[in-house]
Amino acid sequence: MRTPAGVAVAILLFLPLLVAAQELYTVVGDAVPTPLTDVPGNPANGRAIIANRQVGLCLLCHTGPFPEERFQGNLAPNMSGAGSRWSEGQLRLRLADASRLNAASIMPAYYRTTGLSRVASAAQGKPLLAAQQIEDVVAFLRTLKE
Repeated sequence: MRTPAGVAVAILLFLPLLVAAQELYTVVGDAVPTPLTDVPGNPANGRAIIANRQVGLCLLCHTGPFPEERFQGNLAPNMSGAGSRWSEGQLRLRLADASRLNAASIMPAYYRTTGLSRVASAAQGKPLLAAQQIEDVVAFLRTLKE
């Protein structure tokens, strides 16, 4: 059976979109062992992302060593000691897509772009945090040792 030329052209035109829709990272076991960028994470930037209630929204559910921040959450694990409890790769997966570890997790998938529901049309196909932001948050969380 011959494929119409129009179908072949459509496949070639949409192939980049199909590739882009694939995962932006590789999961190995319970971790994303490879950094998402070539630039090392900046712990100071990561702390700022966590504390910012318009960017990460982390303190909505988590509490941590942020004495200047009022009204920290208690729905999720305390961030204090996160660097002792989880490896860099484990933290990266928890940020990228915690539902890979716990399907019932209420934590946002900060670096997943597919298979999501109730996403505003302007945000379709875009991660909540950029790759460098994920790396910055991971770098900060790694500093939190018990």
